[in-house]
Amino acid sequence: MRLFELLLFLSNIGLFALTVLLKKGRRRIPVFVAGGIATLLLVIHWIVEGYRVQLFFPYCITVIFLAISVYSYFKKTGPQKIPRFMLGSAYTAIAVMLVVTAGLLYAFPVFKLPEPTGQFKVGTQTFHFVDTNREEIYDEAKEGKRELMVQVWYPAQAGTGKYAPLIPDTRILRYLAEDYGLPGFTFQHLKYVSSQAYPGAEISSAQTSFPLVLANPGNGSSRFLHTSQAENLASHGYIVAVIDHTYNTAATEFPDGRITTSTTNDLFSPGQDYQTGRKIRDKLGKVLTGDVTFVLDQFELIQSGEIPSHLKGRMDLGHVGVFGHSIGGATAYDASYDPRIAVGIDLDGGLYRLRDREGLRKPFLFINSESYFEKLKMVMDNRIYTDAELKRMGSTREWEDQVTEDKKLELERMRETVDEGGQALYIENTEHLNFTDVQFISPIFKMLGITGKIAPERANSVINAYMLDFFDRYLKNQGGVLMKGPDSRFPEVKFVNLPFAPLQVDN
Repeated sequence: MRLFELLLFLSNIGLFALTVLLKKGRRRIPVFVAGGIATLLLVIHWIVEGYRVQLFFPYCITVIFLAISVYSYFKKTGPQKIPRFMLGSAYTAIAVMLVVTAGLLYAFPVFKLPEPTGQFKVGTQTFHFVDTNREEIYDEAKEGKRELMVQVWYPAQAGTGKYAPLIPDTRILRYLAEDYGLPGFTFQHLKYVSSQAYPGAEISSAQTSFPLVLANPGNGSSRFLHTSQAENLASHGYIVAVIDHTYNTAATEFPDGRITTSTTNDLFSPGQDYQTGRKIRDKLGKVLTGDVTFVLDQFELIQSGEIPSHLKGRMDLGHVGVFGHSIGGATAYDASYDPRIAVGIDLDGGLYRLRDREGLRKPFLFINSESYFEKLKMVMDNRIYTDAELKRMGSTREWEDQVTEDKKLELERMRETVDEGGQALYIENTEHLNFTDVQFISPIFKMLGITGKIAPERANSVINAYMLDFFDRYLKNQGGVLMKGPDSRFPEVKFVNLPFAPLQVDN
């Protein structure tokens, strides 16, 4: 909670207490003074911190108390008697409003992202790319070429000025909230959350070049929700480019003011038969993988100076990595077939296009949530769901049998990359969204099981440590300690013993 909004809230509690506890004849001056203080705090809060909808009730209470106290202080006539029922109802309403406000401030805090752990300051810049060779197939109008917004975080010289906001494109906030089933106004406070990066800062001169890492958000997510991961890698000497996959993100704002929203959510619905759903998902996956290939092409043009940028000549394109979350993790895996990409990381994402090509012969790291690992373990243990479990899941045996066949092939693909120097592990007490900055937005997500029991700061710290160690090993030829096995510093990390012999897969 920010300082002045906290003081404003406490001043409202004080006003309420004075009104209730003091006798009518003795409360006039104290309430008048306290009302003036609350009003001053409200004005400072609006000017310095900015208003937000979660404080609507304190705003109303402050104004009402100010009006009543001013009227009472200056009026000539004696005090009017207010019926006890009306007075009690007013006190009850104010108490309820204060309790609701406390809940809203707890549920939707103006939080602070974890500070990057590396030695570099971090800069950020955003690019708009248009792929003239690909038609946009997910625009409902089916017009235009494929357009992408890509945000880059990089090692910077000593930063000056203010940090960039976490989400500068504030018009997309209502779409992010609606994507989580919340009213559009509930995420408006995120416009006050700061990143840890300086916009447009000069790239660091400490090294001649830095490895490039491309990143992919999950379905319905956003590039902004991987800010802490990108900033941390950048602080350790990486240039990190996070791609907003247009029409697969919750919302993307373009430089001309257009906003696109997700048109691919229905692709993940079990409404159709499994085989059709797999083909649709593979088709989307091919587009997402094409985005990564295209963005890498653009960074080659930036490197050569054909696209103007202060990143010209500063990327080590001989050492390129990729990572992603959910379907973005599958994208990272699929994109790694590109010979220009050396290694990749999948954060809790099931793979797609499994039957399109042979296994990936490169080091690849799979970091899964505990809940996703449990699904994989069922396949490894050849355990089938009971009828009661299927009913609780709202699924069918036919559907889950086909899922199992895909997971068998996925486990085989994972094992092949581990043989090339990769790893597969999971983190205890994590859920799917612990791999994004969603976990910082609200503590109620943990209560609802959207994120796991692990503290968000701890989950972020563990994930960042293993990502950095893996990229350091293969893109900088250093580190790699955490890839050797369990480490006492990270007891929640469990290494997965994948079956050595391939599982029987029905094609």
